[in-house]
Formats: sequence, C-alpha cells, structure tokens
Amino acid sequence: MKRFYFLLLILISANTFAQKTALRAEVAKKAARIEQKVIAWRRDFHEHPELGNEEVRTSEIITKHLQSLGMIVTAGVAKTGVVGILHGGKPGPVVALRADMDGLPVTERVKLPFASKVKTTYNGQETGIMHACGHDSHMAILMGVAEVLASMKKDIPGTIKFIFQPAEEGVQSGELSGAELMVKEGVLKNPTVEVIFGLHINSQTPVGNISYRPGGIMAAVNDMKITVMGRQAHGAYPWSSIDPVVISAQIINNLQTIVSRNLNVTENAGVVTIGSIQGGIRSNIIPEKVEMLGTVRNLSKEDEAMFIDRIKTIVTKTAEAGGATAELKIPFSYHYPVTYNDPALTAKMLPSLKATAGADHVRLKPAVTGGEDFSFYQEKIPGLFIFLGGMPKGQDPMKAPSHHTPDFFIDESGFVLGVNALSNLALDYMAMKK
Repeated sequence: MKRFYFLLLILISANTFAQKTALRAEVAKKAARIEQKVIAWRRDFHEHPELGNEEVRTSEIITKHLQSLGMIVTAGVAKTGVVGILHGGKPGPVVALRADMDGLPVTERVKLPFASKVKTTYNGQETGIMHACGHDSHMAILMGVAEVLASMKKDIPGTIKFIFQPAEEGVQSGELSGAELMVKEGVLKNPTVEVIFGLHINSQTPVGNISYRPGGIMAAVNDMKITVMGRQAHGAYPWSSIDPVVISAQIINNLQTIVSRNLNVTENAGVVTIGSIQGGIRSNIIPEKVEMLGTVRNLSKEDEAMFIDRIKTIVTKTAEAGGATAELKIPFSYHYPVTYNDPALTAKMLPSLKATAGADHVRLKPAVTGGEDFSFYQEKIPGLFIFLGGMPKGQDPMKAPSHHTPDFFIDESGFVLGVNALSNLALDYMAMKK
C-alpha cells in the first residue's frame, strides 16, 4: 500500500510539473507576441506622467484595457487606483499582482522621442514630471500580464486580482500612501487574496536578470520634520542670540552618530539623512527659527524603534544644551514598513523564477535602504517582491543613472521577462495549491 501511495505521489508530481512546463511555454509564446504592445504602453505612460493621486489619464487607459479583456473592473480605488478581477476556468486560490502608477517631480534630461515635457508646480516650485522610477514600465508589464492570462482563462486554477496602485512615491501630510489606502479600502478582500506578487525594474541591473531576497529586502521609511527655535539677533552681535543655525548644524552632526555608534552594522544597515534645511532671510540676521526635513531608513522594527528614540533624544537635548527648544515630528507625513518577503513563499517560488529567467540569471541581492509601500500588503498577507533588470547589457552599473534622477533610463528589452515572471509566479503558485 505504501508503495502504491508513493507511486501515486510521483505521478501527481510529474503531472503537475508537466502542466507547469506547458503553461510556461504558452505564456512565453503569448508574451513574445505582445512585447511591442507592452513597449508602446510604456512609452505612452512615460510621455504623459502624472503625480500621485492625480493619475486620471493613466487610470482611464488601464481601466479600458482591463475591461476589454472581460474582467470585473473597479476604478477610483484609493482615489485613482484600478482593480481588475480575472476568474479562471478552474477553482483555486486568489493571487494578487500589483503595479504602481505615479510619476515624480523630476525634469527629464534623457533625449527620447517620448520624453516627458509635462510641467507642474510642486511644493511651490516649478518642475517637470517624469517616470523616473520605472512605474511606467510596471504598469505596461502588468497590462501585458493581464492580456496574456486573460487569453488563458480556461486553464487558470483560481482567481487573479490585478492591482494598479496610485501614490507609491509618497503623499502630502495627513494622507495615506496608495497601498495603505488600498488595503484600508479592502483591496485584499472580496475575494480574499491569499498571496501577492510585485516587481520593480532596476536601472542598475542588467536586462535578463531577476534579483530577490527573503526577509527584509527594502527598508522601513519614516520622514521627519525638526523645528529649532532660538532667539533672533543682529549677525554682528551673536552673543545676543540663541543661534538656531549653529544648533541645527550640531543636531545634523550628532544624528550621524546613530549609525556609527548605536547601530550594529554587522547585522543591518540604517540611514539618517537631512535633505532640507531652511532658516533665515539675510546674511546679517541670525534667525529665530530653522526647519529641517529628513528621512530615516531601517531594515528591522527593532532598529526602527531604536533610531526614533535616539533621534528624539539628540534633537531635544542638543537644542537644550544650546539654550534653544526643538520640536520633532516623526513620521512627519508618511511611514512605510519594511518590505518583507515571506521566507517560505520566497523559497517556494524560487524554482518558478529560475525556470523563467534561467538559474544563472536569478540572483540573491543585498537589502537596500530604498522604501516601498508594497510593504503594506505584506503586513496583511504573504508577499514576494522582486527586482527586474532594466540596464542595457555591457553598461557599468556604477555609471548607470540611478532612480529618481533626470537621466534615469530603462532598456525596454527587459519587459518581456517581467511579463513572463509575473505570469508564471501566479500560475505556478496556483498549481501548487491544487
């Protein structure tokens, strides 16, 4: 009897493997056919970027595409988000796939025929808008995945929820990020999602490659505002002042000791950065007030708590030592948790990634101190977030323009791998659950 069950198990396993292989081959064939459509969608999004929670044109294009595929589509989710539901022809789990939609207040310098020329006013300053982080690529890839999988509907053992999410790049003070608001509005329910997959294109990883990491892959993010209040005086008589400029400089320097003296750098990375300092109006007036904006990055909840505690102490006590007062708001306008890849799910899906890209092109990567609000989905359900190569082959990664810069550039030949990877993650996970 044991022999019978053992042989039955082998037969089932072989049959599942054969089904996966056949479906991957079908996905690859269909993905290749629509590669140019994916590129065209990306170029259109790139030429017409929209900031977070303003993705009106973008949302309309996505909505029409998903509707044309026969999906159940809901627009206006979390302001401008779009959700499409594809019910497969067979029973099975609900899997979510996510792409972010928003551009950045960056003026493009890349000489492309489809370069963005869109302008806006952001934080009181005139600026361009650019897809300088690859969200245009993410949307186009997921639209491609939707088209591929919709054409295979009868063979899909489960349901796929396509989440096109606004406002990943941050929001105004008092608002929720796109992912956080989507979760709050119930995007992971009706039907209830079991796991979620997402990808991020990377301008410094060669095309044809996928990178991943179990556990914390991207940092928790807190922004902060520090206000130092002193006493104004003539610049010629500094002894009459309590100088918030000098005290702010001391605070900035002292904050750097958290990483160098409080963080165990053999375990995790951490960052404290002051990105803006505003105070004074003229060279010979010591101002009354200085305001600073900064960002704090951590790869564990424990380190995050320690950093916040140390920042509070340093800011208030340094100001007090100089005779001033200081107010700290952290988080000031937003907080993202650690982007945490469920280790069991990551291990389960690694063979799918290797079968898609080739084992030599799937690489374990170090954690990065960039942040992602994909983490809000992962707080609720197991999720896997991977990086897709977008750098032209042969280019030096150290010289490739980084994300969030005017020269950011993506090689579009890597998109078809993204379509294959997300499609196969969904299908292979469902096959495992049969």
